[in-house]
Amino acid sequence: MRKHISVQEKPENTILSVKKILIISLIFFLIASMMGVMASNGQLKNVKIVLSSGYEMNIMTSKATVEEILKENNIVVLSEENVTPNLNEELSDNKTIIIQKGEKKVKGIASYFSEEEILESYKSIVEKIITIQEDIPFETITKDVSNSGSQTQERITQVGSNGKKEITYKVKYQNGEEIEREVISEKIIKEPVAKIVEVRTRAVTSRSGISTGSELETIWAIVRQEGGSSYESSLAVASSAVNRINSARWSRNGSTIYSQLTAPGQYCYSIDRHWVKYLGGNVPEYVKQAVADAMEGKTNHPYTSFRSYGASTASQRASGINIGGNVYFGN
Repeated sequence: MRKHISVQEKPENTILSVKKILIISLIFFLIASMMGVMASNGQLKNVKIVLSSGYEMNIMTSKATVEEILKENNIVVLSEENVTPNLNEELSDNKTIIIQKGEKKVKGIASYFSEEEILESYKSIVEKIITIQEDIPFETITKDVSNSGSQTQERITQVGSNGKKEITYKVKYQNGEEIEREVISEKIIKEPVAKIVEVRTRAVTSRSGISTGSELETIWAIVRQEGGSSYESSLAVASSAVNRINSARWSRNGSTIYSQLTAPGQYCYSIDRHWVKYLGGNVPEYVKQAVADAMEGKTNHPYTSFRSYGASTASQRASGINIGGNVYFGN
């Protein structure tokens, strides 16, 4: 018997075909989407972002530059902040973006330089501990002990001397040049001694104390023989005579430079005759000037006695002062 086909079966087969087409299309769409995702995942990279507050965040991104990555994550860089690396720099995988306030620190730089590069930048820095001695300047103290007279003179009653201090530094050098110096310790080795100057009423030591020109020439000759190899050494010899005039111990020898220099058993005048060769003004001009200044009350030390350095004792050298090869000491 021939099978009878119903007219209603044709639309049903058509519907099934359409469904198959839709299913196949959907499968192709899903496959294409997955392939797109896989392709996109191939460009993603892991980046750490450290905010100025210290908060750290790890993100996955496909963006290339620092600026794009920050915008993608809604991070705004404030005017007082700086970013490392630069905003226009591109990042590869496993890199760090650091946002800081103020100057950049080595911690931020360390993410972008290798350990070898960092060590290379520091290997030329050398640190040394050095100890040196420095002078401590002395101060000058002026005392007015005059009787308010119109004529006064300055007299040094104590010679000033610098002190010494020992300073230990930690010094850093880079490529042979000093780049930093830090004081570690200080120690005073010798305290400074103040220079004391007294302003007194002028003593009777002017040229009026000399009766003849030959006395002045004698003074020049004695001063030259006793050590007048320079102005300072000539003034030092004459100063010892001026200081004796003002000393209770030596004032018995008179009130003029001439009387002090020619007193028995004191200066070379009564000991030998070597000074005679300088008579008649046969002395340098600086000797004459030093004698003139001393007669007007100028002195360069407070002492009354002296010896050549070689003949002086250790205690005399320690308590006195060396001027032109003579050690001046005593009062």
